Amino acid sequence: MRSQAVSAIQLREWLHDGSELAVLDVRDGGPYSRSHILVASNMPLASIEILANALVPNRKTRIVLCDENELLASKAAELLIQNGFEDVHVLTGGIAAWQSSGFPLFSGNGIISKAFGECVEEHYGTPHITPDELQKWKTEKRNFLHLDTRPIAEYKLVSIPGAVDCPGAEIVYRVPGLLNSDKTPIVVNCAGRTRSIIGVQSLRNAGVKNPVFALKNGTMGWHLAGLLTESGSEQILGVPNGDGLREAQVAANAIAKHFDVQSISLTTLNEFKNDLSRTTYVFDVRQPDEFANGHLPRSLNVPGGQLVQATDVYAAVRNARIVLVDEHRVQSVMTAHWLKQMGWKDVFVLDVEKSNLTERGPASAIPLISSIVQGIEVAELAALVSNKSVVVVDVGESYWYRQGRIPRSFYAMRSQLGDAVSRFDKRQMIAVTDSEGRLAAFAAMDLIKMGFKNVRYVLGGRSAWRKAGYPSESIGDETDEFVLTDTDDMWYPPWARKSGVEEAMMQYLSWEVDLMKTVAHETYIKFKLGAQ
Repeated sequence: MRSQAVSAIQLREWLHDGSELAVLDVRDGGPYSRSHILVASNMPLASIEILANALVPNRKTRIVLCDENELLASKAAELLIQNGFEDVHVLTGGIAAWQSSGFPLFSGNGIISKAFGECVEEHYGTPHITPDELQKWKTEKRNFLHLDTRPIAEYKLVSIPGAVDCPGAEIVYRVPGLLNSDKTPIVVNCAGRTRSIIGVQSLRNAGVKNPVFALKNGTMGWHLAGLLTESGSEQILGVPNGDGLREAQVAANAIAKHFDVQSISLTTLNEFKNDLSRTTYVFDVRQPDEFANGHLPRSLNVPGGQLVQATDVYAAVRNARIVLVDEHRVQSVMTAHWLKQMGWKDVFVLDVEKSNLTERGPASAIPLISSIVQGIEVAELAALVSNKSVVVVDVGESYWYRQGRIPRSFYAMRSQLGDAVSRFDKRQMIAVTDSEGRLAAFAAMDLIKMGFKNVRYVLGGRSAWRKAGYPSESIGDETDEFVLTDTDDMWYPPWARKSGVEEAMMQYLSWEVDLMKTVAHETYIKFKLGAQ
């Protein structure tokens, strides 16, 4: 079986037909973020083994692959077809043909989600507070609750002094039980705009009577106002007690009724999974620690706030079914009511008890193929690093490599790995790593195909190294001699740039505000916001 060609005109028609469709851009993250088709999810060829099954769990899904010139897309198509995907197409002429046909390309990441956030603010009249006003409150020592809705790792990198972390869909789960007075103001921020808008409006939709405000432009706006941020904070809002949980569930039940959020049983979920005419995503929307303590087998952990913030990163198949899981039916309901308003028709909350969440530990989609390379434990690696008898090559996200790499480890984009390792003796032991050890297993296979004789991959990656207490090192703003290739594997947010940070922040915020207008021209995107 071979892939089929599809024209830009035909793809545009498919985007309007209401059937399931995955548009996958197989370039590295940097080129993708600079210019891509609006609905395209990024599935780099360099990461296809670990992303394909998560993004497209049904082998019968209609898939369109695209890139600059069909070269990478054709390679990706061949690999997918070899592994059982049945309806694979390559966009003729790539994204240039799309543009020359009169259809726009977009820059940035999570565009539809961020445009949705702007529409939410306009539709609901979401209140906001400026950084200067918030600083005045702090100076006056006013009593208020300040929440940061980003994941804990993002919050630890940079936060506003006094803000407590409460990621995304957790806000209606964790906040109501804390409120002793409906007069106490609540301020919500994220890095920019979307997650703070969604967080504030979640509380308002849930009937919280307190005055609630989104911090205008988030931590970036705070920084641009000349106000101080901090790094390393680890304050996170705790889970609710019995009374607090009951309040959260009452609020979520009201939301479910108002926005017609449907629940399904485990029996129905199994019927969905057995229906090969449709794609069914099963996302556990709790925090990673709760997920690891017990989850539904074969579910994927995608905290609800991030699922709303960057839906294209997790649910690449348009018009698919989405089933959301948490045992209290709070985070799942809050996530579902936003996805429905974003235009996802078939979104369901699973009726499930804690006793059904039997699988423990982190979970991820099964890789597309199996790696034949042997892993190495970090304790063994540490001894080899200490006596300089191993070369460590990191193929993970370059930003996180910079933040905390294994000492003296080299960096290389997997797509440029061949050139990067040409300086090493093929008899030398090579240990390949990344953030969690998943991509490294396949990059290690590449090295074996290149003729390297002694290759391992690091089990658990940098995360396991750090958890075992071994030292890491950061490299700051400058690239050192251990960075062997471009670092164009991902989109670098403004605060992670090497220079021009403030200018990048202002450009980003202007871009985000303007998204509502640009996305509105795309007739296959239909938001369905609820009654005010």
